[in-house]
Amino acid sequence: MADHTAFTPPVASKLPTVGTTIFTVMSTLAAEHGAVNLGQGFPDFDCAPELITAVGTAMNQGHNQYPPMPGVPVLREAIAAKLQALYGRPYRPGDEITVTAGATQAILTAILAVVHAGDEVIVLEPCYDSYGPNITLAGGTVVRVPLTPGTFRPDFDKIAAALTPRTRAILINTPHNPSATVWSEQDMLALQALLAPTKVLLISDEVYEHMVFDGQPHQSAARFPGLAARAFIVSSFGKTYHVTGWKVGYVAAPASLMAEFRKVHQFNVFTVNTPMQHGLAQYMANPAPHLGLPAFYQRKRELFRHGLQATRFKLLPCEGSYFQCVDISDVSDLGEADFCKWLTTEIGVAAIPLSAFYGDGFDQRVVRFCFAKKDETLKAAIERLARL
Repeated sequence: MADHTAFTPPVASKLPTVGTTIFTVMSTLAAEHGAVNLGQGFPDFDCAPELITAVGTAMNQGHNQYPPMPGVPVLREAIAAKLQALYGRPYRPGDEITVTAGATQAILTAILAVVHAGDEVIVLEPCYDSYGPNITLAGGTVVRVPLTPGTFRPDFDKIAAALTPRTRAILINTPHNPSATVWSEQDMLALQALLAPTKVLLISDEVYEHMVFDGQPHQSAARFPGLAARAFIVSSFGKTYHVTGWKVGYVAAPASLMAEFRKVHQFNVFTVNTPMQHGLAQYMANPAPHLGLPAFYQRKRELFRHGLQATRFKLLPCEGSYFQCVDISDVSDLGEADFCKWLTTEIGVAAIPLSAFYGDGFDQRVVRFCFAKKDETLKAAIERLARL
């Protein structure tokens, strides 16, 4: 019988301020109360059956053992072809592309590869909640620069003011989670000019690259030579092909940066699910699925926004991603987090407070919904939200 009185040595936490993420909290609360979960960012519909078939075929063909550490060559070649076709940047599959266990692992690995103790890394808030802890784990210092409240546009004067001789890297995210804003060509050129005289590296989180609306192109860092030369560009098959649970993504970077990335990658995951890599490579041979994604999600955006017009929410612009932010000022006096809990338990719809994406919990009375859902899910949510 186990001795439950044995002494457990205390551990000094590397992340003392980190607890359970708001996404887990809200999804659990939604399940407990039977709420429509528009909180956590994942689809509730299936991926294409052809993709499932392609993975099954790969399994039946014997692709079930370790693949090469950077990813199977055929998938890296497909990724390189896509980047060349869409953004005009040639990446060599052999030493400039690595397949990762999702984008979150890719970002952590890039940070661990280049950030040393005492280095500063700029993040633009609100931002994905893994950025700060990743920097802390690497021994770096998080430098938080706010995007402009209300519009969530980058403020390059504030970014310039945050640059110091200790700045090692800057993280950007476009299309942006949580605000659904999209960086313009002018924004990317401004960043390129700002970083040109520095040695600052760029980590460009582009997981929503295929969800840019109203006919606008995605301005990947790969399009801009001065950015691409210093950038780790991160994307996600999970987001693109509706398979978030597969946890497969990739990174593209110049060979010298990728060499450092792979040193860390080989020791934190080594490599990634073999049959899914082969299946994804086969599925990517037809570009129609990712090229058709903007129209697919724009229709869902319009369905959801149209339904919300019957409520007292103030809709913020949604230029890309699969998120819709709303101002709750005319709906409730509650703060964002309390409002989201009330909305889940009393109205039956789960959302995420934007304050969760700020290091200091900045509350501007804005919450985020995810519309990557079946039409019937969105309609059910709209029907409940119409009570507001």
